[in-house]
Amino acid sequence: MTAEINPKDTDREQAFRLWMHAPNPMITLIKTFDVTPLVRFSHKHHLKFNMLMNYCIGKAAVSVKEFFILPVGEKLIQYDSLAVNCIVKNCKNGINSCDIRFSDDLKIFNRRYLRSTAHCSQTCTDADLSASCMVIGTSAVTETELDGAVSLYTGMFNNPFLIWGKYRKTLCRYRLPISFQFHHTQMDGAHAGRFLANLQTEINQFKYGR
Repeated sequence: MTAEINPKDTDREQAFRLWMHAPNPMITLIKTFDVTPLVRFSHKHHLKFNMLMNYCIGKAAVSVKEFFILPVGEKLIQYDSLAVNCIVKNCKNGINSCDIRFSDDLKIFNRRYLRSTAHCSQTCTDADLSASCMVIGTSAVTETELDGAVSLYTGMFNNPFLIWGKYRKTLCRYRLPISFQFHHTQMDGAHAGRFLANLQTEINQFKYGR
């Protein structure tokens, strides 16, 4: 469910006033993560690494309340649920956008991920949940290692967005730089930093065989 909210009734009032009409209101932070627990869990349980990353992103975001609001057009919109988006290669060698509604239950999220990505790939259509969920965008460029990425701001989409490439093996650990872009109206650097710290914490949980 979504609802328009008055910025004056939130702690984002000043940010709304300062950043809604800025030429480029997006900020990008880049952090390198230790993804060793996810890589090992993926191999052990035959689960897709990208699915596990998307699950951890959703888990890290739900405890940061700023993720449940988003500037859309000239309005500030409140959401009561999240979705994680991924880019899917389709059967015509193109790409489609696929939103997966987040669930705290890994088995449920995995089923949704597999079902939705397969449908987008086979039908060459997008799965769009933006009318009901605050969507966190992701793009995995797994063909190459990336040090970071800065997205082009078009003014059409204000959603938070994460990009990563191929993870790197160093001795017995796997490292992955991730770029996180967000609209300054939605959150400040401290909120983004808390989300990134949460993300590493959620990744670490998999070392215990979740």
